[in-house]
Amino acid sequence: MSSRLHDLVVDSLGGRIVAGDLRAGATMMAVDVESELGVSRSVVREAVRVLQSLGLVESVRRVGIRVRPQADWNVFDPAVIRWRLDSDRRGSQLRSLTELRSAVEPAAAELAAAHAPEALAGDLLATAERMADAGRERDTVAFLELDIRFHALVLAASGNEMFASLADAIGEVLRGRTEHGLMPAQPHEDTLRLHLEVAAAIRDHRPDLARASMERIMRRTTGELDAAWTGQPRAASPRA
Repeated sequence: MSSRLHDLVVDSLGGRIVAGDLRAGATMMAVDVESELGVSRSVVREAVRVLQSLGLVESVRRVGIRVRPQADWNVFDPAVIRWRLDSDRRGSQLRSLTELRSAVEPAAAELAAAHAPEALAGDLLATAERMADAGRERDTVAFLELDIRFHALVLAASGNEMFASLADAIGEVLRGRTEHGLMPAQPHEDTLRLHLEVAAAIRDHRPDLARASMERIMRRTTGELDAAWTGQPRAASPRA
């Protein structure tokens, strides 16, 4: 129960801050949060610690809990990404992350083809094959989890620990696309083939092909999502 209440407070306050309902500089008193959400002081205290770690709030003596400006937020944290995807700036967040993926993932695939251990490359190819099966069977739950695993493995196989650290953020945007109905009802056959092509190129140590195939995946992704961010500002800032 305590854990659920803690998550309730974190999600309630975090979502409101990211959406702009609580603006930078706004202050809250712990006692008011307790009353509004029906939780104890200790639950609020622990939730505030989590939000502080994300850069969303700070505790100010004799003032209360103060919302920090967006520039201080950890925008790569999966929770912040999830709250942004749930807000009215979803399109802007999708664009930011898709542009990040377009820059990083082709480079990661190229490095993976040069450096991936044999066992990891085999795991990646097996994941791509299972992805293709799940996609053709319209098993959206299995496809999503395998898609997340596929991209995490490519990042890890690059041997670049900074690329690998982006796996959770990319996983969150893949989940968000599915949860918000922004994935095709059935993955396109070309998408399935390209994932297999990336995995095979990494296994066969063909960096140029691995990069080119991942670039094609990202171009297709951008095309599928373009309508989601049309008319939205480039930065996923809270609404005024």
